[in-house]
Amino acid sequence: MEAWNILKSENVFEHRWYTLRQDWVQLPDGRQVDDYFVSVRPDVVLVLALTSDGYVPLVRQYKHGVQKVLLELPGGFIDHHELPEQAARRELLEETGYVAAEFHLLGQVHDNPTKDTNTDFLFIAMNAVKRQEQSLDPNEEIQVELVPFNQLSSLILDGSICVGNSISTIFLAQQRVFHAC
Repeated sequence: MEAWNILKSENVFEHRWYTLRQDWVQLPDGRQVDDYFVSVRPDVVLVLALTSDGYVPLVRQYKHGVQKVLLELPGGFIDHHELPEQAARRELLEETGYVAAEFHLLGQVHDNPTKDTNTDFLFIAMNAVKRQEQSLDPNEEIQVELVPFNQLSSLILDGSICVGNSISTIFLAQQRVFHAC
């Protein structure tokens, strides 16, 4: 399988959180596509923080793209000056007030590789503890819910957790925890 040849690219919309790029591409068979649009977005992190007594802080917040209140893992954009682990630590603290000394990268996923450029970096944080109150951005309203780690699969199966990168992170964390025993 061959990659497409990019003939020309042009940013048609730019904002600090989102850039829409139009690509003109040539397919391996020679055909050309002149209106392929790509969402250029910053990379993101997600964190499954596990307390010493087996609980995970989840966040419930309104997501305007789907116009629903969703239950998911804490996470967010990686700032330009940050490494993924630094962003994971910052997002966990800001959204939940939790900290952990031990972070492990579980993996990387692309949540929409057909149209988006970003990578999701998925972390597990072990022995998390509540250190402070949340430190939210002005447009954030987040409720923290502590859920037993062993109930996460049930929340996925009943549709309570339906955010793809949270599901991926939970799956990878379960593999790590259950295979480490």
